[in-house]
Amino acid sequence: MPLVSMTGFAEGHGGRDTARWRWEARSVNGRGLELRLRLPPGFEAIEPAARALAASRFKRGNIQASLSYDPGAGAHGLRIDAVALASAVKIAKEVAAETGLPPARVDGLLALKGVVIQDEALLPDAEEQAARDTALLKTLAECFDHLAKARAIEGAKLAVVLGGQINDIARLTEAAAKAAATQPAAIQDRLTAQLADLLAPGAVSAERLELEIALLATKADIREELDRLGSHVSEARRLIASGDAVGRRLDFLAQEFNREANTLCSKSADSELTRIGLDLKTAIDQFREQLQNVE
Repeated sequence: MPLVSMTGFAEGHGGRDTARWRWEARSVNGRGLELRLRLPPGFEAIEPAARALAASRFKRGNIQASLSYDPGAGAHGLRIDAVALASAVKIAKEVAAETGLPPARVDGLLALKGVVIQDEALLPDAEEQAARDTALLKTLAECFDHLAKARAIEGAKLAVVLGGQINDIARLTEAAAKAAATQPAAIQDRLTAQLADLLAPGAVSAERLELEIALLATKADIREELDRLGSHVSEARRLIASGDAVGRRLDFLAQEFNREANTLCSKSADSELTRIGLDLKTAIDQFREQLQNVE
């Protein structure tokens, strides 16, 4: 199973007797799984089953599913609630008078919840409604399957990008190791030059100078940071190839990458190693940015 993105779009179409409907599902990144349903009045009963369908297919992501429903010719049974419309008109006039804004338009008033209602005499009976809801949920399941496929396709593309960024981090880690090998010599040259400017020749014994150089070199030793960076690279590659929902774990790993890169830069005693460390931080930031779309 490839890496899965949290970004995708899908739609599903269905019908029964004269009725026709269309589901539309959009998905973007999110910390957990959140499903927002937009349903016409009278379809609230399908919401629990719709949430179960989403939970069985997705682990993370903000998903919005919208239902457009056309009951067919002669089956609309819509009427205006005169009391609700009168109340809406009165409120609209009061608001216009107080604010000086233009009065509300008719289409805006009719769009208010409760102004246009369905004639109860034409509502489906319990058996018909159950059959309709079953058909609607079947179409939604198909729509979610298409959405899962779209997210998998985007995930495969994302895996290529992330793999390239991991390769960059590995390359920079190797370059940092090579640059770090020259740090003791650089520390010795710099310390010797500083002492030559501050002290008379021979004021510091060779043994003391060697001790100070050894202490500074120990503080600047980044072998542990390099080892941990290499280990994180291997783990990132394993997670990407695993096919699991690894977005959270990869995000945590990116934090560990960044921590090691910061320590590397703070211990650097060489301009070349500092430059590599900054490049490494940039590559890690780019890696973490792409991870926001991983399920």
